[in-house]
Amino acid sequence: MNNSFPSAMLAAPAEPEAEAAPFVPPHPPRPRRLPPLRELLRSLRRSFLDFWPQACFEREILRRRVLMRDIIICNSPATVQEAFVDNARVFERKSPQMRHALRPLLGDGLFISDGALWKERRRVVAPVTHVSRLAALTPPITEAAAERAAAWSRRDPAQPIDMLAEMGHLTAEIICRTIFGRQLGGGAAATVVSAFAEYQRAVAQTDLISLLGLPDWVPRWQPRRARRASQRIQAVLDGLIEHVLSGRAGDEASLIRSMAEGINPATGRPMEKEAFRNEAAVLFMAGHETTANTLAWAWYLLSQSPPVLARLQAEADALDGPARFADLDRLRYTRAVVEETLRLYPPVPLLAREAVAEGEIDGQAVRKGSLVIAVPWLLHRHRKLWQEPDAFRPERFLPGGEAATKPRYAWIPFAIGPRVCTGAAFGLTEAVLCLATLARVVTPWLVPGTVVYPVCRLTLRPGDTLPMLLVPRGAAGHAQGGVQPGVQAGAQAGTRHG
Repeated sequence: MNNSFPSAMLAAPAEPEAEAAPFVPPHPPRPRRLPPLRELLRSLRRSFLDFWPQACFEREILRRRVLMRDIIICNSPATVQEAFVDNARVFERKSPQMRHALRPLLGDGLFISDGALWKERRRVVAPVTHVSRLAALTPPITEAAAERAAAWSRRDPAQPIDMLAEMGHLTAEIICRTIFGRQLGGGAAATVVSAFAEYQRAVAQTDLISLLGLPDWVPRWQPRRARRASQRIQAVLDGLIEHVLSGRAGDEASLIRSMAEGINPATGRPMEKEAFRNEAAVLFMAGHETTANTLAWAWYLLSQSPPVLARLQAEADALDGPARFADLDRLRYTRAVVEETLRLYPPVPLLAREAVAEGEIDGQAVRKGSLVIAVPWLLHRHRKLWQEPDAFRPERFLPGGEAATKPRYAWIPFAIGPRVCTGAAFGLTEAVLCLATLARVVTPWLVPGTVVYPVCRLTLRPGDTLPMLLVPRGAAGHAQGGVQPGVQAGAQAGTRHG
C-alpha cells in the first residue's frame, strides 16, 4: 500500500467531460449456474454475495432444496409483497441461521424475536425512534459530525485513514449519545465498534444443523472469539444503562430513558433490566453498523465519481454551517447519493424468514419450515427493474427520477412489512447530515492501488478496511470534477471484479 501523498495529486485537475459515463463499482463475478452444494456452503462461509448466478438478476422467483430445507427466493416487488407484507404472519420469523448467529449478542432483542414477545417489545421500542421524533433526535448527529469535521481539518492529508473504521466510530458515537445521552460515549463507543467488528469476523455464517432439519434446541457452536466479543459489548451496555437508570446521568433526554418510561402492554410494567440491555444492543447494532457501512460505501463511490462529488459538495457548501435537521430539504442530491448507495450496497443484503405454517407464494405451496428470502442485493440490481443496474447514478433518486417510477418493493434496504426497521428514518437522516457536514471540509481520495471488494457476513462491508486520503477543500487541485490517481485505481478494481 502506498501511504505517501503524491505531488501529482496536488496538480490542477483536468476539466470533466461533458457526459462522463457513470462509475460501475465492483461486484463479485456472476457464474452461469449455482455451484455444487459443497462449494456453495464453502462460499457462504466467506460471504453471502459470491455465488449468485447471472439468472438470479433476471428471474422473479427462485426455488431450490438444500439438504432438508426448501428455499424460496422472492425476487420481484410482487413476490416480496406477497410473502413479506400480505402473508407476513406466516413468514415473520427470522431464519435459524440469523437467530443463532445473533442470539449471543442480542439475546431476545427485537431484531431476532418473534410472535407475542416481538409484538410486545415493538410497542415499547418503536415509538422511541419514530419519524415524528426526528427533530429531537438529530442534534447529536450534527454535533458529532461537526466535531469529526473539525478533527479531519487538522489531519495531515498525507496520512491515510481507514474510512470504514472512521465511520464506525462516528456513528457509534452518535448512537451512543442518542441512546445514553450526550454525557456518555467516547471510550464506550470505541469498545463496541472494535468488539462488533471482531464478532462479525468470528461468528459462524452457516447453520448446517437447521439445513439438516434439526430443531432449534440442538446446540449451535460459536467460536470463543465471538463469545468474548459479545461479552465485551454487553458489559459496556450494562454499565451505560446502569448509569442512566440510576439517575447519575441527570435528567438528560435519551432513548434509554424513553424506553424506561414505556410500559410493556403484556405486563403493565416497564421492561426488565435484561430486556433493556438486549434492546439497547439492537439499537446500537442497527444504529451504528449499518449506517457506518453506508457512509463508507458512499465515500468510496464519491471518490470514484468526481462530478457526483462536486455536485454534492456544492449543495453542502450552500448551507450556513454543519448540516442540521432543518437543512434536509436543501440536501436532496445528498439524500439521492445515500439512497443510490443503499441500492448498490444494502447494509443487510439478504432478508431470510422461516415459514411458521403452510403457505403459498406465486401460486405454489410453501411447506412449514421453508426458508423464504428476499435479497436486496439481487432486487436492487435486477435487470428487469433498473436501467444500468450496476452503475452509480444518484440522479435516479431525485424527484421525477427513475426510482419514482418503480414498484414500491423494488428498493428495500430497511427490510419490509411489519418487521421494517424502526430506525429507518433516523439512519437515512444520519447518513445525509454526516455526509454533507464532512464533505464541506475535505475531499476523499482512495489510496492509490487499493482494491475494494464487497464482503457480506452479518452486514455488507467494503472488505476489512477502506484506506483513504482526506484532502482539505482549500488544497490546490482538490476535486472539482477532475480525475485523481485514486479514482483510476478504484475503476481498475471495479473492472477486475466486475
